[in-house]
Amino acid sequence: MTYSQRAKQIFDEEIAELVKLSEAISPDFDKVVELIYQSRGKLVVMGIGKTGIIGHKIASSLASTGTSAIFVNAAEAVHGDLGMINGTDIVMLVSNSGSTNEILNVIAPLRKIGCTLVAMTGDTGSRLAQECDYVLSVHVDHEACPLDLAPSTSTTATLVMGDALMVCLMEKRAFKAENFAVYHPGGALGRRLLARVKNNMTEAVPRVQLDANFRELVHEMSDKHLGMTMVYDGKKCVGIITDGDLRRAIQRYDDVQNVTAAEVMTPSYKHIHKEALMSDALAVMDRYDITTLAVTETPESEDIIGIISIHHIINFN
Repeated sequence: MTYSQRAKQIFDEEIAELVKLSEAISPDFDKVVELIYQSRGKLVVMGIGKTGIIGHKIASSLASTGTSAIFVNAAEAVHGDLGMINGTDIVMLVSNSGSTNEILNVIAPLRKIGCTLVAMTGDTGSRLAQECDYVLSVHVDHEACPLDLAPSTSTTATLVMGDALMVCLMEKRAFKAENFAVYHPGGALGRRLLARVKNNMTEAVPRVQLDANFRELVHEMSDKHLGMTMVYDGKKCVGIITDGDLRRAIQRYDDVQNVTAAEVMTPSYKHIHKEALMSDALAVMDRYDITTLAVTETPESEDIIGIISIHHIINFN
């Protein structure tokens, strides 16, 4: 057997265990999501060793997606770090065996503080599971390790359970890309969404007059590569035409050659001012399910000075 064949075998083994785990998710998962969502405190993820490393990742992922969360090493907790925790907090204790001494040793002081306890463990019959308020099972039948000793499949299962919590809480909070940017100002997405609209809009605004014919519409939209054009009555903008409007016109009229912009356009259009954040532009696009916005000098101005599209946001460096 080649190494690549063995690697595929390991992938298959871990995937099979994850499938079994997904089929055994208990109602406690729903309760824990609601508990964290409704909490007035923070989520404290606590672990040690390799599961502690996974726990740290879970806490980091939650914190970056709208859930107030921190990681505390269980060994450090009993040497003063319990001072980071208060009675309004939820503590998630991560231990595959459910019998790790460092984890069990913090249960009594956490109860005294008044925390709600959640166990994430591979043994639902363990002391840890029995002494916590909620249990999230990450049980796997065996590790990918040939000795069934080194944490492998079990840590994968714990990681995926943490990802499931993160995604469910993101959806519960209606967490958007613009929210993500606030927590990631140093990343590419953060730079993209925290930039101003004026930084990447195009000043080449597609424009046609009310009496423009269909051929002129198509030419202007194709020439500016934005899939839309603003419609003017003289110097005043009175509407917008998108490629969707063109498709609907083709379906509506037997002969579009003499159809004018006035007959095709949508009178109302969404706009944003140039000093707005690109995250604000993305939020408007998301709310109205559109891909372009007219840009004005100020919030009160009606003069269009540019266009910002979803592609400008995606491709911004």
